[in-house]
Amino acid sequence: MATFGGIAAVNNLGLTYSSSSKHCVFLATHQPDKPKLQSFARMSIRAEFGSVFKRRSNFNELKAVQLDVCITSDDEDEMGEGFFEAIEELERMAREPSDVLEEMNERLSARELQLVLVYFAQEGRDSWCALEVFEWLRKENRVDKETMELMVSIMCTWVKKLIEEKSKVENVVDLLVDMDCVGLKTNFSMIEKVISLYWEAGEKDEAVLFVKEVLRREISSLDVDKEGNKGGPAGYLAWKMMEEGNYTNAAKLVLHLQESGLKPEIYSYLIAMTAVVKELNEFAKALRKLKGFTKSRLIAQLDPQNVQLIENYQEDLLTTGLHISNCVMSEAGPSLHGVVHERLLAMYICAGRGSEAEQQLWQMKLTGKEASADLYDIVLAICASRNETSSVKRLLTRVDVMSSLRRKKTLSWLLRGYIKGGHFKNAAETVIKMLDSGLYPEFLDRAAVLQGLSRRIQLPGNTDTYLTLCKRLSDAGLIGPSLVYVHVRKHKLWIIKML
Repeated sequence: MATFGGIAAVNNLGLTYSSSSKHCVFLATHQPDKPKLQSFARMSIRAEFGSVFKRRSNFNELKAVQLDVCITSDDEDEMGEGFFEAIEELERMAREPSDVLEEMNERLSARELQLVLVYFAQEGRDSWCALEVFEWLRKENRVDKETMELMVSIMCTWVKKLIEEKSKVENVVDLLVDMDCVGLKTNFSMIEKVISLYWEAGEKDEAVLFVKEVLRREISSLDVDKEGNKGGPAGYLAWKMMEEGNYTNAAKLVLHLQESGLKPEIYSYLIAMTAVVKELNEFAKALRKLKGFTKSRLIAQLDPQNVQLIENYQEDLLTTGLHISNCVMSEAGPSLHGVVHERLLAMYICAGRGSEAEQQLWQMKLTGKEASADLYDIVLAICASRNETSSVKRLLTRVDVMSSLRRKKTLSWLLRGYIKGGHFKNAAETVIKMLDSGLYPEFLDRAAVLQGLSRRIQLPGNTDTYLTLCKRLSDAGLIGPSLVYVHVRKHKLWIIKML
């Protein structure tokens, strides 16, 4: 029995592509000495075909077909006259391939038809015939799983060869269109496969040109899979860029396609917004490291010009994200509005924009997409660090209906926000509010507030705030007795009092 090795085996085929006035012709390159065949009376399909064809009609010896094929003595008998007559008729091109196959339908077995596909996927053979044969097989309902895998492998190899030989992207797209025309359906995205091949070959500019050509011809619908996947060429290419950390380029790619008059799929806009979020997040990490180096005096303080450049870069990223979100809002239905506001929320959180982030929380709520309690707490902390009083008050309206555990967590986030922003009087008020509710702040949080107030005790009002906080913490048993002292230099007088 002749068995085909499927995708792995046929992937060794080397093929080139060219166009003729009549039809597209795919030609295979010669890669000798690769087929290895095993069975009881196994022989090379190349030698078998060559000797038979030389006896019959002076065919040139077949160049090596990189396919693991096992031919037993029984199969040799089954490869009848009809098979070779079909090859001869198809080679002559005197009639349509479908007419030839229809006439010889009953004389050709499934194995022989598979070998016909392999034959026309070789160097010097009219590979357009392979497409015609496959189309006829599909119409006759004779395409089984094995034959489908064989044809998919041949097509993938054709595409790979076109890319390796730096053929024009138009030729690659033409091949995908031909594949769809003959009814070849894969269980994966051929367009994404092509993008991956370009990417792996280092032809990243060609990958962009390929996506543009696909969008220009509006053939991305060829890739809609049975599971309703919402992916597409622009989004997939943007994702490939993101995998390499090129977040800004991924976002700019989608905007460039849109501004070029093309129509990237809606999903690609969401990918682009995710790229902006990731870039803002990486930028925030870099800023924190920079501030750490400055604080430890490893580097000098940033001058106003550099500070302005940092602010401008962050603002440009936010503007890009807003532009992309407007594209989604104008082109997509209300079902995606919640997702867009979720991305905008993530953008503003990464940028440390409290009031803008709060607005997105309410927008999400209006669209029916409720944010998690943790997100509310993070936004609350950002607003507290910026001392945005109105936003803090609105976000704290949820506290009254929370459980004690959740309330403590939320107020702890508020407290840490005030500490980070250096608003220690507000932080002290938050500690007292927690104590009034029977909640005890964490030790590090209490210590940070006391330390911050003590360093600023000379400022107006801070002395009373510090003394009040110490007394409340002492009453709650969270600190020991406190000694407060004042030194009056003029009179060389120390005044000491225990709280």
